[in-house]
Amino acid sequence: MTTMTASNLVSRWSGALWSGALGICAIAAIIRPAHADPRAVVELFTSQGCSSCPPADKIIGDLSSDPSIIALSMPIDYWDYLGWKDTLADSRFSARQRAYSRMRGDREVYTPQVVVNGSAHVIGSDRAGIENAIGKTDKSSGVMSVPVTMSLSGKQINVSVAASKEPAVSHGEVWICSVAKSVPISIGRGENRGQQITYHNVVRNLLKVGDWTGRPESWTVPLENLARDGVDGAVVYVQDGSRDKPGPMLGAAYTSLH
Repeated sequence: MTTMTASNLVSRWSGALWSGALGICAIAAIIRPAHADPRAVVELFTSQGCSSCPPADKIIGDLSSDPSIIALSMPIDYWDYLGWKDTLADSRFSARQRAYSRMRGDREVYTPQVVVNGSAHVIGSDRAGIENAIGKTDKSSGVMSVPVTMSLSGKQINVSVAASKEPAVSHGEVWICSVAKSVPISIGRGENRGQQITYHNVVRNLLKVGDWTGRPESWTVPLENLARDGVDGAVVYVQDGSRDKPGPMLGAAYTSLH
């Protein structure tokens, strides 16, 4: 879809938690470690109102089955005026996409857009380009170098971030996302009218856990803080910079909530 400049995006970051219900009873006695040491975090900025996005949405579905990749869908809201209001969109994702553009120093804000490891961007429907970006960013100093683990214990998630392996990597923000692994949507109007599209690893809540200072640190997150209908997974990532000035991804982990 046509590029929209950063100045036209809505920028609003709300600290309020979404309401909803998460079936925690079934997992109350489970303790399950997350997959270890993924090589990439792939964020897709997509929209139900974007006719160019369905191929990218499918690619994210394919990547989500690879345990070495954490693939996330972040639906944006700036195309809602075109005739179909995206039912999964969040203005915080639009703001995040704009923040990435600002940090890169360009005006490349569009859908479908993939950001790989917090730095490289590529058209979301370009599978080869995504793989190439993963390979290039994986060679950058500090990228995905910090071990992150996450486990379920009763009604909480335990998050641990290990010490830095590289002296130059000494700080970052720790965020947790609740995700819905598969969300089919029937679209009634707009460019994709009449289609049913399945969105994968859709971020449904985003919450800052704390600040990492290069030393081993741990946090506990109540499951109720991530609750929303359809949520069945969680991702924790450590990212250099800040919410408004996001830098390279330093580490991440994923766990199922069922």
